[in-house]
Amino acid sequence: MLRLLWFLPIVFSFGLKVDPIKAPEQPASGPGGAVYPHDSVRMSDFGTEQDGYWLFEPEAPRPGSAPVVVFNHGYGAYNPMIYGAWIRHLARRGNIVIFPRYQKNLLIPSPQQFAENTAVAIRDALIRLDTGAHVRPVSEPLAMVGHSYGGAIAAYLAVKYAEYGIPKPHAVMLCSPGTGPFNGARLDSYEAMPADTRLLVIVSEDDHVVGDELGKLIFETATDTPQRNLLRQSADRHGEPDVTAGHNQSYALYKPFDNGEHNISYFRALRVATTDPMDYNGYWKLFDALLACTREGAYCDYAFGDTFEQRSLGLWSDGHPIEPLEVRLPDSP
Repeated sequence: MLRLLWFLPIVFSFGLKVDPIKAPEQPASGPGGAVYPHDSVRMSDFGTEQDGYWLFEPEAPRPGSAPVVVFNHGYGAYNPMIYGAWIRHLARRGNIVIFPRYQKNLLIPSPQQFAENTAVAIRDALIRLDTGAHVRPVSEPLAMVGHSYGGAIAAYLAVKYAEYGIPKPHAVMLCSPGTGPFNGARLDSYEAMPADTRLLVIVSEDDHVVGDELGKLIFETATDTPQRNLLRQSADRHGEPDVTAGHNQSYALYKPFDNGEHNISYFRALRVATTDPMDYNGYWKLFDALLACTREGAYCDYAFGDTFEQRSLGLWSDGHPIEPLEVRLPDSP
């Protein structure tokens, strides 16, 4: 009889349905949140040539003017659909997003020309936005975000902006920055980055494409830029789906922004892209907070300082924290 009583809970447990542990949804408000003053986004295509670009402007209601964000894609990822959910988030929050092409294809031009092509796109886009029915650009303070090679370009132009004739980038965020075997848009030191630049560098523990070498170099050599943090993301498999920590973690698909450029980067994005807590509680939150801190002095504790607000990626549905970001401050060893 005692043996039977011991066995019964095991038998009944097979009949119970255990709810899976789920990741949190996008927060309702705050940095990274789903409060949007604009209901739609206007996409304009000026991206035919290697120094072309795409524009994303807030609509419904259409503002008279809006601040500018330059969004630099990774190598070969010149289809804005790959980052579309993030671009849409930024535009609906009231930003004009300039998405420079900087490449004709995977082979043309040489990486030595990437920075110049990006600068041409920025200059041309700002002129175009000042004409016709476009939302007028407010380019001071300019913000720039970049993934992979786009992160390298963003850091390079944050130092060389005057030489390339673009507005000074005051807010810069680099997501898994790297150039692989190429040397274009890369410096030996970033000491000349202006002191008033606010800089976030994010690397991932499972980045097997470029690693953290360039991200660490930028952070460690931008010694005249005191407002800078280096953040490292780790994977978390506590719930489902996993929160991964690979090189392309910042991909966030939005099919309506597909420009028809379907290369290897496009098909890789279809295979690996997720929109998860590392997006809205990580990249989106941090960049929203960086913009607010730079423009209005708000939410600086979400962007800098190794605070709970900066590190947290939210909670799994069982209340367990998602593995938080590790933060390195300028005076950390």
